[in-house]
Amino acid sequence: MTDYAETVRQHRRLAILRHLEEVPDYTSNSSILQGVLQGLGLPSSSDQVVTDLAWLKEQGFIDVTGSQDFSVVSATRRGVEIARGMATHPDIQRPRPRR
Repeated sequence: MTDYAETVRQHRRLAILRHLEEVPDYTSNSSILQGVLQGLGLPSSSDQVVTDLAWLKEQGFIDVTGSQDFSVVSATRRGVEIARGMATHPDIQRPRPRR
């Protein structure tokens, strides 16, 4: 994988966690997440979103219910800590200060 593709993937993972950290009940769905990524300048295919959600779940940063076509996604405590910059992971972009 190219350095650029890896950087985009790290940003996409952080964007997913940051969105979940900001919404009520820390919960969204895969379709909305794809739209959020598009709005942030990170256009992503459904396969890319599903792959990143599976990876984030494997790492313990999110919980996923539903099917591959439509998933409901919730951040875990660890995922919120990553989104807020309280914890880090080498495969997720570290957030910059919001102010």
